[in-house]
Amino acid sequence: MSQKLMLIDGNSIAYRAFFALPLLNNEKGIHTNAIYGFTTMLMKMLEDEAPTHVLVAFDAGKTTFRHKTFSEYKGGRQKTPSELSEQFPFIRELLDAYAIKRFELDQYEADDIIGTLSKKAEEEGFEVVIISGDKDMTQLSSEKTRVEITRKGITDMESYTPEHINEKYGLTPDQIIDMKGLMGDSSDNIPGVPGVGEKTAIKLLKQFGSLEAILASAGEVSGAKLKEKLIEFADQAKMSKELATITREAPVDLKLEDLTRNDPNEEQLRTLYKELAFNTLLEKLGDSTQEAEAIELKNLEWEEVSEITDDMLPSSAEVYVELFDVNYHTAEILGIGLHHNDTTYFVPIEVASASKRFKEWIEDETKLKSVYDAKQSIVAFNRLGMELKGIDFDLLIASYVINASEAADDFASIAKRYGADAVKSDEEVFGKGVKKSIPSSAILGEHIARKAAAIRKIKVTCIEELNKNEQLQLFEDLELPLAQVLADMEIKGIVVNTNRLKEMGAELAAKLNEIEENIHRLADEKFNINSPKQLGVILFEKLGLPALKKTKTGYSTSADVLEKLQPEHEIIDYILHYRQLGKLQSTYIEGLLKVVHENTNKVHTRYNQVLTQTGRLSSIDPNLQNIPVRLEEGRKIRQAFVPSQKDWVMFAADYSQIELRVLAHISGDEGLIEAFRQDLDIHTKTAMDVFGVNKDEVTSAMRRHAKAVNFGIVYGISDYGLSQSLDITRKEAAAFIDTYLKSFPKVKEYMDDIIQEAKQKGYVTTLLQRRRYIPEITSRNFNVRGFAERTAMNTPIQGSAADIIKKAMIEMAIRLQEEGLQARMLLQVHDELIFECPKDEVERLEKIVPDVMEHALELVVPLKVDYSYGNTWYDAK
Repeated sequence: MSQKLMLIDGNSIAYRAFFALPLLNNEKGIHTNAIYGFTTMLMKMLEDEAPTHVLVAFDAGKTTFRHKTFSEYKGGRQKTPSELSEQFPFIRELLDAYAIKRFELDQYEADDIIGTLSKKAEEEGFEVVIISGDKDMTQLSSEKTRVEITRKGITDMESYTPEHINEKYGLTPDQIIDMKGLMGDSSDNIPGVPGVGEKTAIKLLKQFGSLEAILASAGEVSGAKLKEKLIEFADQAKMSKELATITREAPVDLKLEDLTRNDPNEEQLRTLYKELAFNTLLEKLGDSTQEAEAIELKNLEWEEVSEITDDMLPSSAEVYVELFDVNYHTAEILGIGLHHNDTTYFVPIEVASASKRFKEWIEDETKLKSVYDAKQSIVAFNRLGMELKGIDFDLLIASYVINASEAADDFASIAKRYGADAVKSDEEVFGKGVKKSIPSSAILGEHIARKAAAIRKIKVTCIEELNKNEQLQLFEDLELPLAQVLADMEIKGIVVNTNRLKEMGAELAAKLNEIEENIHRLADEKFNINSPKQLGVILFEKLGLPALKKTKTGYSTSADVLEKLQPEHEIIDYILHYRQLGKLQSTYIEGLLKVVHENTNKVHTRYNQVLTQTGRLSSIDPNLQNIPVRLEEGRKIRQAFVPSQKDWVMFAADYSQIELRVLAHISGDEGLIEAFRQDLDIHTKTAMDVFGVNKDEVTSAMRRHAKAVNFGIVYGISDYGLSQSLDITRKEAAAFIDTYLKSFPKVKEYMDDIIQEAKQKGYVTTLLQRRRYIPEITSRNFNVRGFAERTAMNTPIQGSAADIIKKAMIEMAIRLQEEGLQARMLLQVHDELIFECPKDEVERLEKIVPDVMEHALELVVPLKVDYSYGNTWYDAK
């Protein structure tokens, strides 16, 4: 049997894990992210590589034999964060539980231990694999030794073999040391030759072969400056090579048989996992039940039925509906999977449609159904003339609530995350693109049956996770009932006056022609305005405007560039207006006309409930949430949305400044709270506080600045962002933000606290316990970390606002039914709800809608709702 030795650079991998994962801690406050990352890496490597022998090497201390050569070796390195230092004892304990040998040697680095043992193993005929995050290790690559270097995170690896090194650098593994001698290594404070980088080092090595040969032939090197540096710093280069060389003769008192891999001590591991709160790993450890279920799912026995009998329809079951297209309002329904009591059925659609018994069961609220994508399932059954009731679990929504950043909208990805690898992807079964087709009944039946069975296998784990995260209420009381509300809205749809849309299209076409003529007149020639290349030539060559940005293909004519050029020439205003109207024409006029149902004149937008990490809804086919309203022409598109019946009206209700009210509640800032309680204009109040003036002294410019910073603060605006928004200098913007935060001190306190919380937990939560994981919050990259910090500040605010309107929608649907009204909720657009109702119900809606929306969630400040109505959606604003 061939023998394989796996050598792991313990310090390097621990560091990688620490910086790759968000700061996590257990109940005792011990940080655990490096331990968790190290553990997952170790498990993956043991599984992937299946070594017969294993060793993890650690650095013994700060001083090594290299410091005698160069006292500044590794000088300037930042001190190991205490949050990481405290995790090393647990990593060592983890290795002991895994029965994996660990070793460190005074005056030597982990690299030297690995170098020495890899040489010994090669001589004894072992295959060797080295795991590290340090590319210095690549010098150890040989025909028998492969070096795996972490590329991204801790599990994405790049394999370095002599062939790969040659392909990547054109060098041999030995020449990696020469390259380090020439270019140095800032991370280890190895100086090298000043001014010589990787490209130059590789070029020289390809020409001369080694560092010594390069220095001996320095006079032949092209480039006077480079030649001078090589001669001047020759001794430094030799020393650098010596420092970069991994010794393979360290006094390692270990025999290879000492490194034989043994079985882990499961009890020891279980104890450690419990202490560290590694619940997922704890579940995987010796969880024979889960393994058995995975095997059972893989070898699933199922039956295709030709008739539905009573014993197939129990008091609770898993139900899965398969559709042939993502647009479930029009997609062909291929069949239904039923699973209960370890019995699985595939029900062809014609069998389900013809069964009165099945219809009664589907519509029986007391018969509980676990599904995947409740909203899609409700719509699909509605198309079969059935009203799906009694949904008590939705796998898609559960996985989204547990971790929205890992949310997927395909069954197989979610199933795989929970260990149900036996579920094939739809692409595997149906194909994709033009090759997509419906497979044989046997393949289709097995695919559908397996999905239904998988819901049952995964459900228990999901419920446990929701419970552990204190999110079960969010799932059961908000997201699950919301799916029913959204399905009802989608099924109802909204009527579109296509004649009005066509009229608007004609009006826009006329305006576009007029603007086009003005652009051509000012350019003194005709050209394709939609061609960035042609437009660039006109603006920057013919008209001589300053070219602010260039792309690979020529001049940039992006919106931000054009906006900066507005004062330079009147043609710019026309071009910007032309683009805006062009988008309205193609996206909203022509786009809407394409999706209007020819028989009902309705559009049935699909709400995506499991997409955004903040919890906000989005809509597609068509997207009715992004109809531009800043342009009057954009607002007018809402004129095409009309009631479905004569003598009915559209009724719109909109939360007023909901995110600022949530900010006041979360931050507890007295100034903000008082302003909302007194029903003051918040932007005027902010201007008064920031500029230190009385109410009657607030100018429109002051209020505009205050409004920008009010909403900017909610989104974690930077001084640069505010300067761009208000066309002021960054210094002025920074001073404005600073003054604002001094005026509302609890807002500043909230911003600081939430960032710290995100760093500690790795996530932030909304008022209703929706989580958003933000691993980038500990990134070393300033820009990445800055974005993560702004996300941490914004998510609890925007996410809580999203939760509030969702709660209002659920309660609104109940209230309309209780009141016996004909009014229907048709759309949700961010903070706005749109209804249609008979004219004689308007007066009651004016009381009911604000009452429900303003009391959806009790905050320390009142929620306020503005409402209006009219013959069209446009008139209702």
